[in-house]
Amino acid sequence: MLKDITLGQYFPGNTVAHRLDPRTKLLLTLFYIVGLFAADSVLTYGIMILVFVGCARISRVGARALVRGLKPVLLIILFTGVLNLFFTPGDDLFRFGVLHVSREGLAMAVRMVLRIMLLIMGTFLLTYTTSPIRLTDGLERLMGGLKKLRVPVHELAMMMSIALRFIPTLIEETDKIMSAQKARGADFESGNLFHKAKALIPILVPLFISAFRRADELAVAMECRCYHGGEGRTKLNPLKYAARDVLALVFGGVVTAGVIVLGRIGF
Repeated sequence: MLKDITLGQYFPGNTVAHRLDPRTKLLLTLFYIVGLFAADSVLTYGIMILVFVGCARISRVGARALVRGLKPVLLIILFTGVLNLFFTPGDDLFRFGVLHVSREGLAMAVRMVLRIMLLIMGTFLLTYTTSPIRLTDGLERLMGGLKKLRVPVHELAMMMSIALRFIPTLIEETDKIMSAQKARGADFESGNLFHKAKALIPILVPLFISAFRRADELAVAMECRCYHGGEGRTKLNPLKYAARDVLALVFGGVVTAGVIVLGRIGF
């Protein structure tokens, strides 16, 4: 299960998606999320599915990697679908005692499950195709206007990026600790829920220690380098919009606007 968590992982590549400016990808991700929440019909959901499939093909991220990212939240997705399926009022299709399945509930369950799946897999493409440093630079540049309000934009962008990228590190540490505990005879699979929870204690304690140690090492490294934010620092690859970024933003804006308009008029 731990190896199925793909949030925060970066897959190096040389595709068009990898070469896009990180600001463009952040804005396209925002357009994508708005379009998903505006979609409310077969046509609009079909458009969003085509957009996602197209983005996945361009980024060359395998379907197996995208589906694997859904496994940690599969129970949440199923719970959301069941909740909408049985508790949405409408014309009954089936009835199981106090539970009933309505036509409206079935449609709502399908829409919600599809929306969550597309939302998770679509946003994963952002971290799959963007290196940590470029993601930080993109966030900082997009929020640059907040500097006039004395908002520590660079620090916020860096913390967001570090927090996102820290997830794979913690997963790797957890996997190592579990392997070491299993070698000592620990059993994490058998027993009731109480025994399974008790077995996690030998994992959580060293994991917290490791997390604090890594955080302390990062703080010491930044202090030794006299790090005081992003002012005046040089960049290996300065951000610069290209023609492909403009085309991508125009396409994303048109698709999002089209989905919103179609949703408004009931298509």
